[in-house]
Amino acid sequence: MRDPIFEPITINKLKIKNRIYLPAMHLGMARDFEVTDQIINFYKQRAEGRPGMICAGYATVDELSGNTQNIGAHDDKFIPGLQKLSKAIKDNGSLSAIQINHAGRYNFSFFLNGKQPVAPSAIASRMTKETPKEMTADEIKTTITSFAQAALRVQKAGFDAVEVLSGTGYLISEFLSPLTNQRTDKYGGNLENRMRFGLEVVKAVRDALGKDFPLIVRMNGNDFMPGGNPRAELQKYAKALSNNLVDALCINVGWHEARVPQIVTCVPRGAFSYLARAIKEKVNVPVIASHRINDPGTARQMLDDGMCDMVAMGRSLIADPMLPEKTRLGKEKEIVHCIACAQGCFDNLFKLKHVECLCNPLAGHESPGPVKKTASPKKILVAGAGPAGMTAALTAHSRGHYVIIYESHTRAGGQLYLAAAPPGRTEFAQFAQDLETQIAVKKIPIVLKTELTLELIKKEKPDAVILATGAKPLVPAIPGIDLPHVVDSWDVLQDKVFTGKKVVIIGGGAVGVETALFLAEKGTLSAEALKFLLVNKAQTPETLFEMATQGTKQITLIEMLEKMGKDIGKSTKWGMMQDLGRYNIKSMTAGKVIKITPKGLNIEKNGDIYEIDADTVVVAVGSVSNNPLESVLEKMGVAYRVAGDAKKVATAFDAVHQGYKAGLEI
Repeated sequence: MRDPIFEPITINKLKIKNRIYLPAMHLGMARDFEVTDQIINFYKQRAEGRPGMICAGYATVDELSGNTQNIGAHDDKFIPGLQKLSKAIKDNGSLSAIQINHAGRYNFSFFLNGKQPVAPSAIASRMTKETPKEMTADEIKTTITSFAQAALRVQKAGFDAVEVLSGTGYLISEFLSPLTNQRTDKYGGNLENRMRFGLEVVKAVRDALGKDFPLIVRMNGNDFMPGGNPRAELQKYAKALSNNLVDALCINVGWHEARVPQIVTCVPRGAFSYLARAIKEKVNVPVIASHRINDPGTARQMLDDGMCDMVAMGRSLIADPMLPEKTRLGKEKEIVHCIACAQGCFDNLFKLKHVECLCNPLAGHESPGPVKKTASPKKILVAGAGPAGMTAALTAHSRGHYVIIYESHTRAGGQLYLAAAPPGRTEFAQFAQDLETQIAVKKIPIVLKTELTLELIKKEKPDAVILATGAKPLVPAIPGIDLPHVVDSWDVLQDKVFTGKKVVIIGGGAVGVETALFLAEKGTLSAEALKFLLVNKAQTPETLFEMATQGTKQITLIEMLEKMGKDIGKSTKWGMMQDLGRYNIKSMTAGKVIKITPKGLNIEKNGDIYEIDADTVVVAVGSVSNNPLESVLEKMGVAYRVAGDAKKVATAFDAVHQGYKAGLEI
């Protein structure tokens, strides 16, 4: 049967065996611009999954273009490291490319030893809060040459292709956009002038590489910047690039400072494929679509529908390096999907840490060989089938231990299903299902509706126990907490309780914010209904927007701290805060609930007391560890490890990584 994913494609004269392209991703793994063993091992494992092509990077073109955690291509001394990287990719089953880029005003003077970042114009970046230096004509000329020289080094290092980044708010797109280019010379003003820098860079790279070497440009299909490049301008730029300059275009989405979510879980799978299609219809070279393509089904449909010629799957292959091979071998159900949580990839980079992954605890910790088998297999019982428990079981099983999981509830997954309840968070349920599939594939016994007890432990006589019993909601000591209109957020998210029209939520952390957004959806129209009304022009777009965002509940969110969402990752938080306003959810920070009354609750803020009416009060103040067996095991002298919320209440990322560690340690 025909599968569009595995139909070969040719870029220039390079034959590529399938349509999966792993795009460049900043990993934070280079040291002083040098390719490290960590980078080699990361890409080696992805190459073993056999995507058609892997593009590493980005790589720097000069000393102002990046930071020391970027791969260096701005000096000949980096060629040996680049050669090792190219060889590691090619020797293990994939073709290799590298992306070259200049950050422009997106660089930080902190990374440049105090030097000022450069840009087409001296306009401050909302992301860095710094004002760059306007480039002179000579600096522009030098930078163009630097791109060409960097590309030549990549070619000398043995890579099969070069990609130039011409989007995302970096230097080339800064020249292209009227927002950041206010020059009055030949590089500023009308579109032809603003395109000039990018086109001259690409021409210089083409001249350096020769006409037969594959050259790809990654560019925006939409920058999502009000006052920036209209889509029509970007399509004209794409057409100019495809006119005997480039061999393929990779279409990405938005600038880093754009206020449209691009990479998080609320973005539907394949949502931005229309941008690739719009450019594909204008050019005569292969077009690669990207962003939120995390499963073969979405990729296959996009290819078959003619939206693109290849699909970029980046974080998808962080989560599961073997995704392409699993797809080819008919094992799609065994894929561990990226759920776009951004907790281990983007959020780590904000902390100046290397890339990791919630779904794959080995990401960023790859080694040349597999997990070592134990010389003395043990019988291990796991208490709890949440993310920590299932990960611990899988890891212990991979080491050769005999493992049995006991779960007190009717299904595995634990709090992942709570995390999946708010709008735009259903991917967390996908991860629960993926873990359960892995358990089934490994034939690890899982006993549902059965709590691991002292009696069971005595009966089974395990060599060790892994405690992953999770957490339970925290019940604060507030007068009136036991009134009948007071409910817990966990019950709300599972639709176990009904809520009235006026709802007050106590707690503005992650769970409180998610509960508020969950309730705000009540009474709004579904996506299917909105499309029906739009297509039939039954309502104006403005009315449809209102019907999509204005539900039937009046929600107030109360937080004791000065800010909402203290425990929400940076990549996700800004979008959720934006949604609080969009859904007209009232927020009160620095407010302490002192009493719940039959009619609502009393709040103290800045020494004043406020009364807020509420039909329902939702408690979302967090949770506490649920770990009743640890003291029992200590008295029995049975070896054990504790993982996830049973150890300390934290994130799903922490639960998975602690589960992995627990499985290794026994």
